[in-house]
Amino acid sequence: MTTTPSPATPFPAGFLWGTATAAHQVEGGNTNNDVWLYEHVPNTMYAESSGDACDHFTRYRQDIALLASLGLNAYRFSLEWSRIEPAPGEFSAAAIEHYRDMLRACHEHGLTPIVTYHHFTSPAWLIARGGWEDAGTPELFARYCRRVTAELGDLFDIACTMNEPNLAILLCEMGLCEDTPAQRLGNPTWEGAARALGTTADRIAGFQLSATSEAFEVKVAAHRAARRAIKEVKPTMRVGWTLANSDFHAAPGGEERVAQMNEENNLRYLRVSEGDDFVGLQTYNRTVLGPDGPVPPAAGAVVNPAGEEIWPWAIGAVVRQAWDTVKVPIIVTENGLNTDDDTQRVDFLRTAITEVGAAIADGIPVEGYMCWSAMDNFEWIFGYGPKFGIIAVDRTSQERLPKPSAYTFGEIAQTNGACLRA
Repeated sequence: MTTTPSPATPFPAGFLWGTATAAHQVEGGNTNNDVWLYEHVPNTMYAESSGDACDHFTRYRQDIALLASLGLNAYRFSLEWSRIEPAPGEFSAAAIEHYRDMLRACHEHGLTPIVTYHHFTSPAWLIARGGWEDAGTPELFARYCRRVTAELGDLFDIACTMNEPNLAILLCEMGLCEDTPAQRLGNPTWEGAARALGTTADRIAGFQLSATSEAFEVKVAAHRAARRAIKEVKPTMRVGWTLANSDFHAAPGGEERVAQMNEENNLRYLRVSEGDDFVGLQTYNRTVLGPDGPVPPAAGAVVNPAGEEIWPWAIGAVVRQAWDTVKVPIIVTENGLNTDDDTQRVDFLRTAITEVGAAIADGIPVEGYMCWSAMDNFEWIFGYGPKFGIIAVDRTSQERLPKPSAYTFGEIAQTNGACLRA
């Protein structure tokens, strides 16, 4: 890929313009994974069940065609481990063939596939044995990655081992998860899952909400083991992981906390990327911290309908921090806005992508931008309330309805960012 920008745009020829999805959030019916279990225990923290989601598991061909029709040239999606390996060491030929056809569809429509091997959900059998705090998980994950690469690796060249291993650190700062295993005891979601799996709540270590020191060590080891396994099968595969890095700002008295969170949430994970082929960066907003944690938006701040501050400049700051920390190429693997007001999303995308372009113009090797998300979908503990998609989905009929932001993003992609300077 050339990294020389043209006079009309800082974005290099071959820049990847796409959207991202996660299997559990869009496929529907992922009944063998841990999140499905968490959704269905009594008194769960999850607002609702994922159910049929967007039925992307059966509608993937029309969805891929729709994304291509907008003018995009890439699609980042994830494989569902619990479909591919529903029992330890038992691999489903039907699930593998399903994802092979997704990859074929991408190529038929001119979309470069970016494949994420693990996007938050894990087979329930993995959680029953200790999940992402168990010392055996890295090799089990590597075995899965090795098999996937052997079966499918001829159809893609960019692999993300795992999605946002650091998100739990930020969520813990916001009071949404625990930072020691013992703190899970008494939580109805983990207690219910433990009863179903025949274990105890302190051992329910799902990927997304495990902020413990044990989880950090296991996730790092799993990423490294997966990278080795993938490269053993396909040495030319470009391998990295994607990080939920935030643009931390200090409110009065919050400077020490900002320094701490920069280290714990951003920098130590970036350093693990040394030697990777790229690092995926994912941010949505800045995080303003006072001495006791996050503070609400300041008076006069631009906010979405949920009252969350809109700060599209965060992605530029995160890209620059990453390049200063570890000199590996960057792909923006997620960036977007939760809003019911699509005019806000249009403005957000134009500003955020301009920030990425400015970083490229300054010599930072950013190779792609994936908007989160392709469509409105299941947003984990919050259910279907948040709206991040550039395509709306009628969940009764499953009709897809592109929003104005879809066409704006498509124009940006088709002009390789030149329309931003118009």
